[in-house]
Amino acid sequence: MAMEKTFDAAEAESRIYAAWEAAGAFKAGANAKPGAETFSIMIPPPNVTGALHVGHAFNNTLQDILTRWHRMQGHDTLWQPGQDHAGIATQLQVEKMLAAQGLPPRRDMSREDFLAKVWEWKGQYGHTIVEQLKRLGSSCDWSRNAFTMAGAPGDQRTGHENSPNFHDAVIRVFVDMYNKGLIYRGKRLVNWDPHFETAISDLEVENTETPGFMWHFKYKLAGGETYTYVEKDEDGEVLFSEDRDYISIATTRPETMLGDGAVAVHPDDARYAPIVGKMVHLPLCDRLIPIVTDEYPEMDFGSGAVKITGAHDFNDYQVAKRANLPMYRLLDTRGAMRSDGEDYETCVHRAREIAAGAEASEMEIDSLNLVPEKYRGLDRYEARKLVVEDITAAGLAVMVPQNDERLGHNAVPPIASEEGGEEPELQLVALVEPKMIMQPFGDRSKVVIEPMLTDQWFVDTDQIVQPALDAVRSGRTKIMPESGEKTYFHWLENIEPWCISRQLWWGHQIPVWFDEDGKQYCAASEAEAQAMAPGKVLTRDPDVLDTWFSSGLWPIGTLGWPNWDESTSKYFPTSTLITGEDILFFWVARMMMMQLAVVDDIPFDTVYLHQLVRDEKGKKMSKTTGNVIDPLVIVDEYGADALRMTNASMAAIGGVLKLSEERIKGYRNFGTKLWNATRFAEMNGVYEAGAPSSEIPVATATVNKWIIGETARIRETVDTALAAYKFNDAALGLYAFVWGKVCDWYVELAKPLLFDEAPERAETQKVMGWVIDQCLIMLHPIMPFITEELWGTTAPRSKMLVHADWPTYTTDLIDADADREMNWVVALIEDIRSARAQMHVPAGLQVPLVVTGMDEAATTAWSRNEALITKLARIDTLTTVTEMPKGTITIPADGATFGLPLADIIDVAEEKTRLEKSLAKLAKEINGMAGRLKNPKFVESAPDEVVEETRANLAARQDEEEKLKAALARMQELG
Repeated sequence: MAMEKTFDAAEAESRIYAAWEAAGAFKAGANAKPGAETFSIMIPPPNVTGALHVGHAFNNTLQDILTRWHRMQGHDTLWQPGQDHAGIATQLQVEKMLAAQGLPPRRDMSREDFLAKVWEWKGQYGHTIVEQLKRLGSSCDWSRNAFTMAGAPGDQRTGHENSPNFHDAVIRVFVDMYNKGLIYRGKRLVNWDPHFETAISDLEVENTETPGFMWHFKYKLAGGETYTYVEKDEDGEVLFSEDRDYISIATTRPETMLGDGAVAVHPDDARYAPIVGKMVHLPLCDRLIPIVTDEYPEMDFGSGAVKITGAHDFNDYQVAKRANLPMYRLLDTRGAMRSDGEDYETCVHRAREIAAGAEASEMEIDSLNLVPEKYRGLDRYEARKLVVEDITAAGLAVMVPQNDERLGHNAVPPIASEEGGEEPELQLVALVEPKMIMQPFGDRSKVVIEPMLTDQWFVDTDQIVQPALDAVRSGRTKIMPESGEKTYFHWLENIEPWCISRQLWWGHQIPVWFDEDGKQYCAASEAEAQAMAPGKVLTRDPDVLDTWFSSGLWPIGTLGWPNWDESTSKYFPTSTLITGEDILFFWVARMMMMQLAVVDDIPFDTVYLHQLVRDEKGKKMSKTTGNVIDPLVIVDEYGADALRMTNASMAAIGGVLKLSEERIKGYRNFGTKLWNATRFAEMNGVYEAGAPSSEIPVATATVNKWIIGETARIRETVDTALAAYKFNDAALGLYAFVWGKVCDWYVELAKPLLFDEAPERAETQKVMGWVIDQCLIMLHPIMPFITEELWGTTAPRSKMLVHADWPTYTTDLIDADADREMNWVVALIEDIRSARAQMHVPAGLQVPLVVTGMDEAATTAWSRNEALITKLARIDTLTTVTEMPKGTITIPADGATFGLPLADIIDVAEEKTRLEKSLAKLAKEINGMAGRLKNPKFVESAPDEVVEETRANLAARQDEEEKLKAALARMQELG
């Protein structure tokens, strides 16, 4: 049955994938040779709530390329799939489901009832991302699909039927690390999401520039003291001097001043030297706080004095720790001003005692509610408005003339006086500066995140970080690109304790129980904890573990640790991890620390980091911008292979990833080119005798010897590239070979040899069949669907392409004479075509060709391939001359110089004029873009993607200019 004219990806892809799965093609060890080395790769687990985006598509394409490549080489291969339980994201989805179904909200349900709903949701929707990855062609061993909550109470084992008991492994690690003193409970500042009422990681915080204000307040010196405030220039000359009884501070969050513990100034700031160590009245709060010194304040920013609220600002927290300042928490879990605890007078009285030197525990300080009664229970923004009003009413706002430029759009220009009248007097107003400020938002809640001092569980990373540093420094684990190693070292050398608790219901509940006295009992089960506390009533910690803690155990947890055996442990340490550079610290570094701490081994030997996938202009994709590319829409439109080939072709190590739909369309056309070449082979009897032999064919015809050598050359190129993780080199090399060498040149060159009467017909059929098979094999890891379809369509096969033997032949197959002759022919035709195009010679016009200085090798090559050269280059005649006629464009070749006499064919003057006009226009564009890039202000202030786009446009224009100059230079030859 003849091949279809085109490849129908929409029909074929699901059919082919089902056939692979039915054949067990992706199972661990499938196609492995006896005694083969292992290759294992762990999928970065997508959230169970997730839907396929371009980042997933890119990342999984690279993983699949490596997996298929190793599997075809006969290695014992495992690509381990699985999903992360995604604490916040899943809880959010279930809460939405409850609302949509008209059911009670989470807070009105018991924990057990809510978790039952979560498992119900997971069973219904949790498999979405798996099916989407299959559409991409991901060849994971889905029979081993893992889940980071597998085995937890309520697990219905839907979608992860064979997953190891991840829950037990996580709990065991926690208990073991707790008992070793590696995990502890403490009070530290964390990112707090008031919507979800939980701590979140830095990765879940989106810092966004938003319009805001900077308020300026006066903190009066205690006891009515004064000092002389002096400002000087760089030469020490006095610019301004006045006596003050206050210190000025500025803040973007006035409500937090209620919890200030001090005002900090730089130790070198001479303006405040007279009052360092003095006390100031905290506005509205009836208590005194000290003026302290610290390196943190910047002397040239604002007033140079910074209010220190250790419980609600990360920088202030560090200052407070260094100065041993009390840190008073002002907000509750929902972001409102606290309303708990003793009355304000009782709390502030105790705060005054602490300020005077009284001893107080961290717990007692946290219990003190220093929010005045007036503001208690108010939303933080309502409290902000009232605090500002009250400070201003108390005369403690810094006042400036109403035309002060710092007031921004609120500044009032002075009114012009009547002629002969007096200048109107400017009134004083509170200094409130409109400013763009960086606000931290929860990536899912979309509310402003509050730094909050709370009790959390932490891993004492100082105790486990060193082996992770040593493993990379020694080369046991390699991070690519090298810049990733520098980032890795920087983070781990400055690591802070790792907050691993979250105030959620969905997750691994902390395995710690408390008695009435607050004593902790850490155990794998309640029964074990109770055995440790006979006769005592225990209450379990309600918090759950951060998902990064459980996913930090991903390599060993998915392989069944601690109950693994040789059939699974053989895949550990795993071979390669491919992941985004944005989670190098949050996930990669933590896996390194955790695996080394738990099993004393590295989790993987190579980490390949890639950047964010952007649009074709280098801009970050966002729904707001409207430039989001949906990979499933692309697969529907162009097929998975086109998207995969695009992903591979742009995967340069450390390179910027720009995804363009036009590029995807081009690789869809590449697939069509391969399909048409295979149809040509079929129509010329290549598959009449069945599947081509895997043996390297014996060739006598020069063109057949040449293409065999070219095939060997690309095989080495592809293997070298993939071994070095240069996916782009492999993809672009195959593209050039398949499209250029095979589909364009070899098919054309072989046509005369496939004529019925041609003596080389049988040989050429064998060679063409073998070459196309090699194309399918080498392209398969990148474009699996169309290659599998062609493999099975062309002839009956002993096994599917997914398990075909990867070739091992070398460039020893290159026939030097054939290689030299055919490359000479190809180069000559391409150069003649290029010259014709540059000179605007009509495409269909047959033109004469002249030659001088032709040596024996060139003469032989011409005579053996004359019909082909004259046909493809549209040459009428070849004439040998002693010197080139006037008006001839020269075309140098090895062993000869050819020429195209064009003086009588084209209008030289008109072409010169056209080229000169084009060059003049280009010069203006180039100068404009080069000028912008030389301007430091443009480079510093313009968005990165705009600068990058300008550089790319400049490079393109310069390349075009070079081509036009070359064409003009050739035109000059014509006189």
